[in-house]
Amino acid sequence: MNPRRTTFYLDKQNAKWMGVCSGIADYLGWDVTWVRIGMVMLTLFGAFPWTLIAYLVAAWAAKPKPSGLYSDKDEEQFWQGVRRSPARSTREVRAKFRDIDRRLADVELYYTSRNRRLADEIDSLR
Repeated sequence: MNPRRTTFYLDKQNAKWMGVCSGIADYLGWDVTWVRIGMVMLTLFGAFPWTLIAYLVAAWAAKPKPSGLYSDKDEEQFWQGVRRSPARSTREVRAKFRDIDRRLADVELYYTSRNRRLADEIDSLR
């Protein structure tokens, strides 16, 4: 079964302790350093027991990130964009398909229309 690319996973490869902060950074497409700094700041400035409890619950509940989840960096960035804004990702994919469809229609029109120059070139090859 293929792993789901929109699920939160612990990133053990980039982990410092349990992989929660690196998993959050991977899930959101953020820099892991900023996530770690944010977690420390949140813990130090008033949310001490709750951030530690949330961290441990996330480490216990989440699964480790499967190896080979993404085939390349472009695919990883695409799925991070899907997780951040599914509607925007859908619009971008639809726009790409519309562009491909338009270009294909232009090619089809070029080859199926009465193009005298093209017909002359084909006749010269016979």
